[in-house]
Amino acid sequence: MLLFSLFIFILGVFVPPQNSNSMMGKHVEVATLGAGCFWCVEAIFNRLEGVIKVESGYSGGTVKNPSYREVCDGNTGHAEVVQITFDPSKISFSKILEVYFKTHDPTTPNRQGADIGTQYRSVIFYHSHSQKATAEEIKKKLNDAGIWSSPIVTEIEPYVVFFKAENYHQDYYANNRNQPYCRMVIVPKIEKLERVFGDYLKK
Repeated sequence: MLLFSLFIFILGVFVPPQNSNSMMGKHVEVATLGAGCFWCVEAIFNRLEGVIKVESGYSGGTVKNPSYREVCDGNTGHAEVVQITFDPSKISFSKILEVYFKTHDPTTPNRQGADIGTQYRSVIFYHSHSQKATAEEIKKKLNDAGIWSSPIVTEIEPYVVFFKAENYHQDYYANNRNQPYCRMVIVPKIEKLERVFGDYLKK
């Protein structure tokens, strides 16, 4: 509990202004994050208060409109990511990253559990200078605090383009709760989210 309190304190220190857009007259922001299989990451962020939309897709590669199979082959350079549209009056980018770092292993290069490959790398694609500053500051503070026994390898790269994944990947957990991967991999992540970040969840 002391370690988690330190984690929360560190992430709460640095909260600069973020990028902005609008959606139906509402002030919104966008975050693009890779943290392993996008099925897991989408299921987590869909549950947060202030998150309006989460889409699974691909970023960081060299091929236009890649297919899932092409990305899995590891030849396109893309990472599996989620693009999160959120209301900054309800959840800040810093809190988004707080959940992000706590719900995957940011110390394993190109791997999350049994999912191995460059498409599963830990990466933050920043949409503005303020997002970049926030990500770099939080990564440094967490590394300096020694939250994990190994250094954080999360990449921080400029956002260029997001390619939405095939329709069957969207809301994958919601539509496939009894699938073995969902039960064995996604459910424990959701249980951890509910246990650690209960105050952040949609009512």
